[in-house]
Amino acid sequence: MMQIHMAHKGKKQYWGFDTKTIDRSVRAQDDFYAYANGGWLKKTKIPPSESRWGSFTILRYKTEEQLRQLLRGLARTHRHKRGSEEQLVSDAYLSAANLRRRNALGLKPLEPLLERVRTVSSLEDLLAVVTGFHARGISSLWGTLVDQDSKDSSRYALHLWQGGLSLPERDYYLLNKPEQRRVRAAFVLHIERLLRLAKYSAQEIKRAQRVVMKVETLLAHVSMSKEDVREPEKTYNKMSVTRLARTAPAVPWELYFEVTGVKVKSVIVGQPKFFAALSRMLTTVPLEEWKTYMEWHLINGSSSTLSEPFIKAGFEFYGRTLTGTQQMRSPWRRALGATNGLVGEALGMLYIKKFFPKKSKQVMDALVSDLFLVYAERIKGLDWMSPATKNKALLKLRSMSRKIGYPTQWKGYKGLDIDPGDFFGNVLRSSEYEHKREMKKLRGPVDRTEWFMYPQTVNAYFSPTLNEIVFPAAILQWPFFDPAADMAVNYAGIGSVIGHEITHGFDDKGSKFNEKGNLKNWWTPRDRARFERKANVLVRQTNKVEVEPGVFINGELTLGENIADLGGLIIAYEAYQKYLRAHGRKSIEGLSPEQRFFLGFAQMEREQTRPEYKKLAALTDPHSHASWRINCPVSNFAPFYDAFGLTPKDTLYRSPSSRANIW
Repeated sequence: MMQIHMAHKGKKQYWGFDTKTIDRSVRAQDDFYAYANGGWLKKTKIPPSESRWGSFTILRYKTEEQLRQLLRGLARTHRHKRGSEEQLVSDAYLSAANLRRRNALGLKPLEPLLERVRTVSSLEDLLAVVTGFHARGISSLWGTLVDQDSKDSSRYALHLWQGGLSLPERDYYLLNKPEQRRVRAAFVLHIERLLRLAKYSAQEIKRAQRVVMKVETLLAHVSMSKEDVREPEKTYNKMSVTRLARTAPAVPWELYFEVTGVKVKSVIVGQPKFFAALSRMLTTVPLEEWKTYMEWHLINGSSSTLSEPFIKAGFEFYGRTLTGTQQMRSPWRRALGATNGLVGEALGMLYIKKFFPKKSKQVMDALVSDLFLVYAERIKGLDWMSPATKNKALLKLRSMSRKIGYPTQWKGYKGLDIDPGDFFGNVLRSSEYEHKREMKKLRGPVDRTEWFMYPQTVNAYFSPTLNEIVFPAAILQWPFFDPAADMAVNYAGIGSVIGHEITHGFDDKGSKFNEKGNLKNWWTPRDRARFERKANVLVRQTNKVEVEPGVFINGELTLGENIADLGGLIIAYEAYQKYLRAHGRKSIEGLSPEQRFFLGFAQMEREQTRPEYKKLAALTDPHSHASWRINCPVSNFAPFYDAFGLTPKDTLYRSPSSRANIW
């Protein structure tokens, strides 16, 4: 067995990883995640207001503290220029934080919308209400959004998407396992709790519970599965408005598009069977039941924008029941979250000015370029892919754009009225403003400068239709990136994040889009079959992972993220090896460069998670549990075996023929 010797003489050198987090009662060769993070996991408790606690949430808290500091600075200036970022952010925050005002109003802000539903007298009138809600950005029954046409990414298209459920996933209605039964029972109590606050009678509440469960269960039965939703070919169903009217004849589509402010000849329907079934339901479910259902969705969907009793009722179900969270987040954090939702870009502009050093962007640019070079070398060296497909893959890689830190062009909020004394009104005005902004896209070319995350977001993403990777400023901090840390940790942290996002362009879903972002095959049939066989190795490995008794990770749902985790590790490691060849090797605390790299990688995903959240994530989250996001890629990567001396007797050991080896 390989012994890992740690040096402790003299002053400890900071290098971005604290060796006190290592659990020496666990062998690295048996459970590397627990070995690298066990010390931290044993002493770390999840804050009562969180469902999980780890590198991402810790950095999110740090970023929120930065934003709080920014807001305090704005509060010291009582007058801000109307329409300025400072005014929008300050007044949005003040309106959300003014709980005294919100508590005094109670349900009153929502009453005009509820009254409109109660006065509905026909199916046509009901659909006019749905249409009016959509025009104001209020979701109801289905979703309408503007996005690129997946088969012609140079154009925007109107997309229609299934919806109408109060629970996170259709399986909560359809499965009869203990966890789903527990959630359904709690949901029925949640309906009672909210409607009692809204002054419904006991008889009205009982009826609403029955109606909501009936209608939503019917919708769940006709909703597409989460696995199928991940397959772009299955959700790309372009049809003329005439054909849409034949598919779902109960909805007056011409009027719908007119009121929502769009002129289209065709739409892309994500789930045609859902819309066909919904159309039938609209004519078979009694009108009074639809009105009850609509009232429920207005109250439930608006609870976080009303008074504290409504906020607390929403938390009891969506926080405590579904995720195991013990208490609500503090009022200032909730108000900050609301500000992000109302004027997040304006907040991001102020955040960048105060907290994002230009040097971070420059270093990140260089690091990203290194990762792209290594990725190209990896593709050229693949032994399972033909030259024809390699050339297409390299073309896609060369065409992939990258965005770092913050947008080069800001969209702004010209004409948006944010009132410091009217939080509910701000929410409605903001929703309508963003809806109109989105619909206006249909009249112009695709904006390739647009970002879909704010700079203050601790995350990153890949867009298949834009063929781009995006890294908001907030993620460019420790433990993902620290200029003062050992480069092993930086390559393992932000380097693997970069590699992860690039790999999304070549995962089971992203690999179906070409260099222009079009859903168009660029593989030879043989190469595609080889790729899918290799990917299925990860599916089989993952399906065996139990995160709670009887709860397993879904290998198909998480396949894209698992491919990206493995690819990110490999590319970051090879980029780091290239760095070592140029800058030399050194030992720190008795650890080799490779060992430090893998420890840094494990540190990035360390996380304490509540059991309830694990169950929710297993059903809904395309990401695997934190431990598997480390143990899966390292157990499939030969250099890890060399760094820690794995043998066939070790738990993490996989024979070379059983390892997943894709990119």
